[in-house]
Amino acid sequence: MSDQPAYSEKPAMPPQPFPAEEHEKIETSGDDRSSKGESPGDRQPSAAVNVGDYAHLKKELGNDQYYEITEDDCYEELGFSFSNKKKWAILTVIFWVQVSMNFNTSLYSNAVVGISHEFHVSEQAARCGAMIFLVTYAFGCELFAPWSEEFGRWPILQLSLFLVNIWQLPVALAQNFGTILVGRALGGLSTAGGSVTLGMIADMFETDKQQYAVAYVVFSSVGGSILGPIVGGFSETYLDWRRLIFGVFIQIVHFFTVPETRTTIMMNRIAKKRRKAGEPNVWGPDELVPFKKRFSVKEVLSTWLRPFKMFLTEPIVLVLSLLSGFSDALIFMFISSFVLVYEQWHFSTIQVGLAFLGIGVGYVVAWLAFIPAIRRNIHERESKPGDEQAQYESRLWFLLYTAPCLPIGLFGFAWTIVGPPVHWMGSMVFSALIGVANYSIYMATIDYMICAYGPYSASATGGNGWSRDFLAGVLVLPATPYFENIAKGSGRELEYAVTILACISAVLVLAVYVIYWKGPTLRKRSPFAQQLHAARAEEGGRRVSVMPGVYGSGRGSVQWGSVGQRGASYSERRASYAVAQ
Repeated sequence: MSDQPAYSEKPAMPPQPFPAEEHEKIETSGDDRSSKGESPGDRQPSAAVNVGDYAHLKKELGNDQYYEITEDDCYEELGFSFSNKKKWAILTVIFWVQVSMNFNTSLYSNAVVGISHEFHVSEQAARCGAMIFLVTYAFGCELFAPWSEEFGRWPILQLSLFLVNIWQLPVALAQNFGTILVGRALGGLSTAGGSVTLGMIADMFETDKQQYAVAYVVFSSVGGSILGPIVGGFSETYLDWRRLIFGVFIQIVHFFTVPETRTTIMMNRIAKKRRKAGEPNVWGPDELVPFKKRFSVKEVLSTWLRPFKMFLTEPIVLVLSLLSGFSDALIFMFISSFVLVYEQWHFSTIQVGLAFLGIGVGYVVAWLAFIPAIRRNIHERESKPGDEQAQYESRLWFLLYTAPCLPIGLFGFAWTIVGPPVHWMGSMVFSALIGVANYSIYMATIDYMICAYGPYSASATGGNGWSRDFLAGVLVLPATPYFENIAKGSGRELEYAVTILACISAVLVLAVYVIYWKGPTLRKRSPFAQQLHAARAEEGGRRVSVMPGVYGSGRGSVQWGSVGQRGASYSERRASYAVAQ
């Protein structure tokens, strides 16, 4: 494969409504015009030609000339320019939205016994409700991602929360086991998850300033997963298995406190406001595209399939997603195994739930430890602006030290769960190490992918999220039989079962070191990553919303044109919008 980066080839210039030399003059003088305080309404548009499929827009505009607003025209009005107080207030609400989503995935496990007794099914069959929710959750995140790009974060997240709450009702009122499974499946499919919540970070933070925000939201994600069994121990003991989660309260808070943050949606609104203020022919990035072209079957399928394509064709995405997915799947397997482990010490249901506090302590330790690591990383990037590894792979530096906590924690956990006379505290210490590793792997891989793939990070991190949820789902069902039957009859079933998981994790962790050292080489073979690198270099390190090859879309360029002469297909523009998933 050639190492020649994809951005080295200049895109073909679209049909021009004026001489080439005049086009060049206008295109290259955008920054000068902006610096003189000239508004879009003051600029002289090009002559009109060939309206084509956009004839209906010509009728709406009254002419066939337009100025498509750029981020530089309104940067101070976008999410990037929100005050720090406003950004973190929004993130705090999103923190609890993410907690509620992941809490919903894990709390079900404490209802397994009640469901089994009431509907006369085996406990193994009752666990299908947990499995089907996680598997459909994996696909639900991918289904919601493109719609948050088109309609905005706020309405899509509201729709997701509403649907999840609605599908809780048939589960709570179910008269048969089949209704529970259907309700859980629809609930998982309706959960937007990180495809929207992490995307909001990309809306408000430039790449070099995103790490603290990513660390905060990642903590809510992993924390919500263990909050379920901790709270579930009490609810299983004192409450009926039928209950509604606090998602309704979270939805109400989100409805009244979180504004729209999606950059393109905000630009559409800003353009409308400026037209009302007397600036004619100023249009947002989506307003000049016919609805049927934006939402054709081909466009939708292309967007939905992109995360899976990157998962299978990008080595960095594949390896880091498998590592992240395996790490997260362990937590959901532990939910099944902890009952078997701690019944050896005669733990009650509540005590088994509280045993997950060990993993929670690991999450807190890892989150706090990342703060100085992020500071170090920021300093390294600033001191080595021309070093690609400093700009990208350095984000994985702390993972070099924390990722080994996964196999170490698993090996230690395996051989401290032998039961009395070994104290149960030893196993919890090692479960905390597993928590450190799980948080670190999720945080570092998400941060690295957002940086390395930029406008394609929706698809890159989508593969990561899909891997975590899907692997967790498919491993929930066989978890209990796995822990009970490995080396059956030896008296050491649990120990050997966890040891096998430790060996698998050791192999996957080695990939972190390979990517850290060979990341620059792998990225040079990726057209996605190299296009981003070139575009970001041209923008002085700022996050880009449109990739190279899209005519007239550079920051600060004057984007006068004629309806129908957009210079790039909608799919090209749509594929390029930056949104982290």
